[in-house]
Amino acid sequence: MKIKYTLLHKDFNTNARYGTIETNYGTYETPMFMPVGTKATVKMLTPEELYQCNSGIILANTYHLWLRPTEDLIAKAGGLHKFMNYKRPILTDSGGFQVFSLANPKDITEEGVCFKSHLDGTKLLLTPEKSIHIQNKLDSDIAMSFDECPPASATHEYMKKSVERTIRWAKRGKAVHDNPRQSLFGIVQGGAYEDLRKYSAIQTVKIGFDGYGIGGVANDGESKEDMYKAIDYSIPYLPEDKPRYLMGVGEPIDLLEGIERGIDMFDCVLSTRIARHGNAFTRSGKINLKNSKFKEDFTPIESSCDCYACKNYTKAYIRHLITSNESLGGRLLSIHNTRFLIKIMEEIREAIKKDEFSKYKEEFLKKYK
Repeated sequence: MKIKYTLLHKDFNTNARYGTIETNYGTYETPMFMPVGTKATVKMLTPEELYQCNSGIILANTYHLWLRPTEDLIAKAGGLHKFMNYKRPILTDSGGFQVFSLANPKDITEEGVCFKSHLDGTKLLLTPEKSIHIQNKLDSDIAMSFDECPPASATHEYMKKSVERTIRWAKRGKAVHDNPRQSLFGIVQGGAYEDLRKYSAIQTVKIGFDGYGIGGVANDGESKEDMYKAIDYSIPYLPEDKPRYLMGVGEPIDLLEGIERGIDMFDCVLSTRIARHGNAFTRSGKINLKNSKFKEDFTPIESSCDCYACKNYTKAYIRHLITSNESLGGRLLSIHNTRFLIKIMEEIREAIKKDEFSKYKEEFLKKYK
């Protein structure tokens, strides 16, 4: 089956939405945070640890899996779920974000994008059709359309051409999509330009997808204000009965701002990336456990947290691991940070049900620095 989104309640005072996404691997509540498993693994974490964090949908990266171990090998293994032993839903991105970071502007054509592999420098071409074919073989639950990811600094003239190309690519990708178990999402682009976001959203919805991503909001150089504008300019033109996915966003404040505007799904590498550098999310803001003040701190990262790391280890011990370059330190912080973001989502869902999202957001921001 393809996914089925059900809108169950809308917050009385904001655009925040509570709903469910029904998948082949169970039904999951929204808003949700999706951990990123770029190379068929969420860094540092096993599937069992993700289940303990109450993770639902996770991501995998089409570009990286295409290059290694290849979509054909994963298909032989029985698909991505069996290959990585994850028994819950998986979303695959299109590979576009990585490809555009490796390509020169002159290598972006109507056909697709030419670029050099980051592994061995081999020249490759990724097209909308190729991206979808790879994702079909990976057999993820949700596939993403191949879109152009222009820089935040792009002019209106360039962004307009880019949006039009992305719409044409979306049509081409949908035309070849042939996995009946897999849903396909379209992606809205347009930078911080109101007219282009509106045009992109309307035209993408006309094509008809199972859900809609808002892209181009996690590029280097983009301000928070531009990110929020991109959401505001896109949301009014997206259908209420389909999930809305803000791509590449995971800062707690941005999650709150996105949910307030009507976003249902988020993903980001942040929870595990900052963990590998000794950082942890807390209700008071991020802390760096390399700091000497934690050397003799025999309390958990956060006393109110129900994650494995907080139940069993102290800041002093985790600091010791991090400063000694022991991998367990990064693992414990990855568990905590991932659970932290998922726990926030659980609390937000309860607040939306009670029409108290604004109150929750206000109280959270009072403490979070």
